[in-house]
Amino acid sequence: MGVAIKLTDRELPASPAFIDFLAHWLDARPYESAPWADQRSERLNRDQPELQRRAAQVAPRVMNDPRGRAQVARAYALLLALLTGDLAPIHELQFRFHFVNVVGIPRSGGSYLTAELYRALGLEPAQVPGTLAHDGFPEAGPFELLRGVNSWIVSLQTMAEYLTMVELFFAGRARHSGKIVVPKKLTKGIYAGGFFQRVLGEAVEHVVTLRHPAAACVSTYEKSGGLPADGRFAVRSNIEDWARRDLLYTGLAPEALARMDYFDAYLRYWEQYHLYLATTGLSASRELRVVAYGKTRLEALAQAFHRRYDSTSVVGAFQVSDTARRRHPEWFERAQPVVQRVAEVWQRVGLSFPLSEVAEGW
Repeated sequence: MGVAIKLTDRELPASPAFIDFLAHWLDARPYESAPWADQRSERLNRDQPELQRRAAQVAPRVMNDPRGRAQVARAYALLLALLTGDLAPIHELQFRFHFVNVVGIPRSGGSYLTAELYRALGLEPAQVPGTLAHDGFPEAGPFELLRGVNSWIVSLQTMAEYLTMVELFFAGRARHSGKIVVPKKLTKGIYAGGFFQRVLGEAVEHVVTLRHPAAACVSTYEKSGGLPADGRFAVRSNIEDWARRDLLYTGLAPEALARMDYFDAYLRYWEQYHLYLATTGLSASRELRVVAYGKTRLEALAQAFHRRYDSTSVVGAFQVSDTARRRHPEWFERAQPVVQRVAEVWQRVGLSFPLSEVAEGW
């Protein structure tokens, strides 16, 4: 006796980001203005409604084209493979592609390194869609079960769509050591480290970026509209929204968060993020490199990427500032026990935490 379970695209609709990507692919429209690689900008959280509107507009075009339907079907086939543990199609992708993920809290240098990886491979970052290169996709985060939404299933589905986009975008690219290299800024990888490790392959490479919480906090509020006038935490950007979500997930009451000092809230988010990084599976990677924020260190690593992939390009300049130490010297003292706690946890799982380099506070 068997049981049949039927799910359709009514229950699991394709994501707007995937549909928008397929529309560009079908029309051979380049992404000349993809802004994700600009180190000095952080767009506020206003682009999702526009993406949904655009995807709804182009969805008939995608589904009326046999090529579009075939790629949607491919994504659902990979979703089924992930749901049921059918490893054959996953192993085939691992055999073809080598994933290099840049993992780190926002504003810690990940966009710069990801952009330089693409440049080292001969791809102009502005022509690579943010969905493919940057940190919003695939989706991962603290578990949520809402009406019509199971966040674990969302992670599986967006991973299946991401892998389908990788197949399309990187088709025909040059191989290095037998595989096509796929760079990815994977900020959200820390929430499901084992998942990303297993799906992308045991040979997946992780570059972890670290930045002092005081400096990262200043960079966050600068790119989100400035430090709120009352000094309390506010949500105006993607990063602040992720911080809010993570703090509420661990039991902080919304009214307590609304009363919190901005840096206290950010510092708690910073600690949680780096504890997740050490404890959800990424630390098991055979290829994991930690780099502390700083001009010399990040430019040297970027140049190493160019040498590795036989690029003759000169790396772009990395911008640093001592604004945090000049503006908020007391934050460094308040952060010290938190940074020390994280370093101790990392040491327990075999990860190196460069305390002295992080303490520079760039």
